[in-house]
Amino acid sequence: MPEPVIASISASQNGPYLVAGNVPLYRRRAVNSEHGEPLTWDTKAQLDTKDRYALCRCGGSSRKPFCDGTHARNDFTANDTTTGTYAERSVVLGGTGITVRDDRSICEHAGFCGSRVTSVWDLVPDTEESAVRAQAISMIERCPSGALTYQVDGADVEPFFPQAIAAIDDGPLWVTGRVPVTDSNGARLEPRNRVTLCRCGTSANKPLCDGSHRAAGFSDH
Repeated sequence: MPEPVIASISASQNGPYLVAGNVPLYRRRAVNSEHGEPLTWDTKAQLDTKDRYALCRCGGSSRKPFCDGTHARNDFTANDTTTGTYAERSVVLGGTGITVRDDRSICEHAGFCGSRVTSVWDLVPDTEESAVRAQAISMIERCPSGALTYQVDGADVEPFFPQAIAAIDDGPLWVTGRVPVTDSNGARLEPRNRVTLCRCGTSANKPLCDGSHRAAGFSDH
């Protein structure tokens, strides 16, 4: 019996993400309030996949989220540039009972970090109050990119996520469960519990998403 293939994602040179290891693939969307505030995540569907499959990252496929070879016709150039670790890139926002950190370079602008009345940044100074601390934690744990994280007693605390990939409506690929990601230069990215990968083709921080899909008008829902 052949050995099972370990889950992995490899960004090909100027081409798609090559997924191995039978990683499940979903479509997810943010559920918004009547004021346009994201409240929670809705899993719309699980897509049929094989043990290995290719996902578009040039933004031009007609079979999104899957690759259809369009990258070869639209002269897609990846220029993968992500460097460093989260600890090196992030800044400490502070907190009482928790320590909140933030890496703006990988924010995908999902919007769960704020509402009409407050935001994680507004809440951090008042986290000595447990109810405020819990609200900040709830917001941070819904951040798909892991741009916002928190620590308790100096140790990272993360929600449980299985190994999976989710194509967010009109947004990036949300990778969870520490699936290993390798860029097109062969460099292994820091394994993380949650990370978002560019699939609009315009991020300046490829293969990671930097929120550029909004300005680019990327749409696939």
